[in-house]
Amino acid sequence: MQQALHRSSLVPRGVVVESAYYEGDMAIVVVRASGSVGLCPSCGTASRRVHSRYRRRVTDLPLSGRIVQLLVIARRFRCDAVLSGRQIFTERFAEGALAPSARRTARLDSIVHHLGLALGGRPAAGFAKRLMLPVSKDTLLRVVRRQSRPPTDPLRVIGIVDWAWRRNHRYASIVCNLEKRRMVTLLPDREPATAQAWLAAHPTIAIVARDRGGGYGEAAAKALPHAVQVADRWHLMENASRAFLEAVRKSMRQIRTVIGATTIDPKLLTAAERLQYEGHLRREETSAAILALSKNGIPIKQIVRQTGHSRKLVRQVVRGERHDVFRTRQSSLDLHLPWLDEQWASGCRNGAELWRRLKVRGFRGSLRVISEWATRRRRAERADTQNLQRIPSARTIARLMTIGRDLLTKAETMTVAAIEAGVPTLVEARDIIAEFHLMIQRKTEAGLMTWIERARASLVASFASGVARDEAAVRAAITLPWSNGQTEGQITRLKLVRRQMYGRGKLDLLQARLIGAE
Repeated sequence: MQQALHRSSLVPRGVVVESAYYEGDMAIVVVRASGSVGLCPSCGTASRRVHSRYRRRVTDLPLSGRIVQLLVIARRFRCDAVLSGRQIFTERFAEGALAPSARRTARLDSIVHHLGLALGGRPAAGFAKRLMLPVSKDTLLRVVRRQSRPPTDPLRVIGIVDWAWRRNHRYASIVCNLEKRRMVTLLPDREPATAQAWLAAHPTIAIVARDRGGGYGEAAAKALPHAVQVADRWHLMENASRAFLEAVRKSMRQIRTVIGATTIDPKLLTAAERLQYEGHLRREETSAAILALSKNGIPIKQIVRQTGHSRKLVRQVVRGERHDVFRTRQSSLDLHLPWLDEQWASGCRNGAELWRRLKVRGFRGSLRVISEWATRRRRAERADTQNLQRIPSARTIARLMTIGRDLLTKAETMTVAAIEAGVPTLVEARDIIAEFHLMIQRKTEAGLMTWIERARASLVASFASGVARDEAAVRAAITLPWSNGQTEGQITRLKLVRRQMYGRGKLDLLQARLIGAE
């Protein structure tokens, strides 16, 4: 059934169209309120006594590619109530149609708000111009800030973690409602006092998921002593893997001895590895001098004064943490390694040919990079005594010892077998870390205390001590379903929004955009 299209249906409800005309590229629609009575905003008394009229322009949604402005004929009424406090008031329009003193209709303001949430200031202003919505970048951000409404739902399970406002310089905190999977607020720093004050203002919180740093745990214990703290499972797994890597670094001297690579043949090294090896020899001289002083009973502080080296370097040498020869760096080949492996397996072993084929796929590196990769790959397939003299880095050894044997080459298998036979303490550390990973994956915390006692007598004793100090939170992480994975995902969104604003968004604007977009 067809219905007639009236002019009043093209304007917000509660107003009546009196006339319409074009003014240049703009459509002007003259409107007035449909009612004859005005309600006093102070006392609510109805009045029919019109004091005067005035006109104001209000921007509305575009029509047929033209900007539309409503020329509103607004009335002023007299209020006869004795106790009202005002004698004259301006009529109000229908709720959700036109706010008092507004220069945009509510439906246009809603679109402006969502443009600001999605795109920010300058990009949204450019897009709005193409949509025939004249609005400036500053207005867009003002609307986003003004219409920001922080969540008011009672909080029971939250996740709190820090994020880098400027890495290594300034950090802030983000709080998420893990039950609703929504961001709650942003805190200006990661100081325990700030987190404690916020947590104390929300006594309904029963579970706090956090990272393994001591700041948030201390704040939660003081502000919410009844709340259950949950350590983040991903950080537990990552910390355990890092503890094993540190154990490998401490065992590098023993590893070189059992592999027979106490002396490295420079002829087997690539140009980049040769530079690293020369630097290693210089570091070894420094380490030998520091260790000699340490064996004589000289404390670290005095060694720092005598040698002029930093306290961090001296401590690393004394603890045996500075023995890597070759440092693993990010390579331009990382993205292309699966394709190179396929070509190598199919029989293409020529470095120049591989480089030509890879250039077609968008690789911008030089021929030398591919040639060195092919040389290393060719040597890895020759498992002989000479090849074993090229010892991998600590990170590589940690990876080789923790992945499946079916994924290793023959030379790598021989290297791992030699290490396992000659450094049993490292094998024990690997088994302990694997057992910890298994407890988290299977959600079984029954053997945690036994694991801690066993780990304290191994190369990962430092990690075990940290788990013992945070035992309650670790047990909760193993048994409870809550974790900070959602919170880390919100940080990814936050960083995306910051990049859209070129890193210039303030904390209140970031919070308004993130909460408003949910």
